[in-house]
Amino acid sequence: MPFCKQACHYCDFHFSTSMKKKEEMVLALAKEIGMRKSEFELPDSAQSDNTIETIYFGGGTPSVLTNEEINFLISEVYKNYNVSENPEITLEANPDDLSAERILELSKSPINRLSIGIQSFYEEDLKMMNRAHDATEAINCLTEATKYFDNISLDLIYGIPGMSDEMWEQNIETALSFGIPHISSYALTVEPKTALRKLIDTGKIAEPQDDVASNHFMILVETLEKSGFIHYELSNFGKENYFSKNNSAYWLGKKYIGIGPSAHSYDGLKRGWNIANNSLYIKSIQENVLPIETETLSKSDRYNEYIMTGLRTIWGVSLERIETEFGPDYLIYLNKQTRKFLDDDLLFIENNILKPTAKGKFLTDGIASDLFYLNLE
Repeated sequence: MPFCKQACHYCDFHFSTSMKKKEEMVLALAKEIGMRKSEFELPDSAQSDNTIETIYFGGGTPSVLTNEEINFLISEVYKNYNVSENPEITLEANPDDLSAERILELSKSPINRLSIGIQSFYEEDLKMMNRAHDATEAINCLTEATKYFDNISLDLIYGIPGMSDEMWEQNIETALSFGIPHISSYALTVEPKTALRKLIDTGKIAEPQDDVASNHFMILVETLEKSGFIHYELSNFGKENYFSKNNSAYWLGKKYIGIGPSAHSYDGLKRGWNIANNSLYIKSIQENVLPIETETLSKSDRYNEYIMTGLRTIWGVSLERIETEFGPDYLIYLNKQTRKFLDDDLLFIENNILKPTAKGKFLTDGIASDLFYLNLE
């Protein structure tokens, strides 16, 4: 849902702070759901591949939707698609939207998983990032949410300027004190053309330091693994049976349909993305035209995506799959490129699966880019 109450300083996602077109947007989303159903209509022999296993309300801030709007959109999915018996239905939400009354309402809806954007339990961090909630709201919403929802994920940001190791440790401990079974955590990243970039350039906020972020990451991994979490993807930690099915599907290369402005889709061979403009999106859908661009991925593109996603997860990169799916030339190239990372104890091979070591995890994206196959085709 491409709406937010206010703009976080670090965010470069597509959204609008004006809610004027919210009702039109909901109707357009519902219509696009119906317009896209043919993408999941497969022959009977392939019906197992045709089942919707997850429904994910991402943002922007989808918790600005009313319960009636959420239920309406979910019903449109059920009307147009074959949905599994117990789908994971996630709502991204911010603490300021999660009053005790709202949480109780949501618990009576089909939503069975909450992903809550806490980011930090420190007031100064929340103000610096221009979050819409305060530290008290963060604590209160988790207190209430855990009464009604078992499957909860929360987001935390590390590497924030001025955040000491002790503060970061306390953020993690506060999250753990609620018995949360899933945590997503990201380094504060400075994107071009964001308010954060401008505040840093004008000297109002210090530039985040890589060594601080790296140290926070190591603290995070060690603390959560000691607490029984499995580090199943670079930024995601879950207790047994609480991995995000939505996230896992993405990292494992499964097909998905993204609905709404700026949403991305993938069918295994092609990638698509909707126009990142609310008004133009609504107008196009009203005119029965899907406002989507697509690209067909080359073999090299698909190889590079598999390297990137595989290295970020506990499932790693299967050398057997590289040879079978992409051919011996790709395997020879991969073996050559990985040599220095194996020697430096940043990667290792176990049961013919390539994975990052504990030391290499924080550097995964950079390592992956060195393994990409360029200009093969």
